[in-house]
Amino acid sequence: MERTLTDLLSTDVFRTLGTGGLWELGLILAAATLLIVLLQKSLPWLANRLRGRRRHLLLAMVPLLRLVIIIGAFLLMVPRVIEPSLQNMVAVLGSLGLALGFALKDYASSLVAGIVAVGEAPYRNGDWVEIDGIYGEVRHVGVRALQLVTPDDNLVTIPHQLLWTQPISNANNGNPRLQCIADFHVAPIHDGARVRAVLEDVALTSAYIALNEPIVVIVQEQPWGTRYRVRAYPIDARQQFRFASDLSVRGKAQLLRLGIALASVPALAETAAG
Repeated sequence: MERTLTDLLSTDVFRTLGTGGLWELGLILAAATLLIVLLQKSLPWLANRLRGRRRHLLLAMVPLLRLVIIIGAFLLMVPRVIEPSLQNMVAVLGSLGLALGFALKDYASSLVAGIVAVGEAPYRNGDWVEIDGIYGEVRHVGVRALQLVTPDDNLVTIPHQLLWTQPISNANNGNPRLQCIADFHVAPIHDGARVRAVLEDVALTSAYIALNEPIVVIVQEQPWGTRYRVRAYPIDARQQFRFASDLSVRGKAQLLRLGIALASVPALAETAAG
């Protein structure tokens, strides 16, 4: 005859913990905490002294190793608290999961999404991503949430739960380089081939350019003039804003030096009025 859950909880599910058992649990918990702290301090410290793909691979290992430590500590602690029989484990863990599922539905959803994020890797430490309109570098992928540092140096915590409902734009996807875009708006009357060549030279001579990546200048005709978009890659993703600023400042200066007129506010106003 099957025992009820009340009978299980009142008889032989939980083991009697003596002083030695409590010490074992405390040591396991302390060791796991210490390993996680050392992991989260040492690997980012080492990664910041590396460059390129090795830095991103090392940073991406942090959440995976932390999850392994947490699961390992849990597996070591459970047999010391519960009599390790199949019936006991099913009854206790099933009841615990059901209670947590109702009480912490959103939190549990973020935890599950965090595990999925570790496996599918839509973002990793060191990636530049945009989630729900927030753009920044992933600095920490936790069990429940990730932390972004925005270009304005704001730390933003985003729950993994948004993985289910929000699109995630990853600019570099584990790569040390990402594409930067600099826009130039030129008045209608000009030599397009010359402007395009000038902007290609500006990108090619930048101190931040990754020479083994393509440089593309896209030309789009608009009612008010012509828009040129320079697409190129900096050596390191963290240089993206300095690189884009360098392209914009040097490109504008070079166009003005050659007597090429830029699109002006009156031209835009006339277009809107027409």
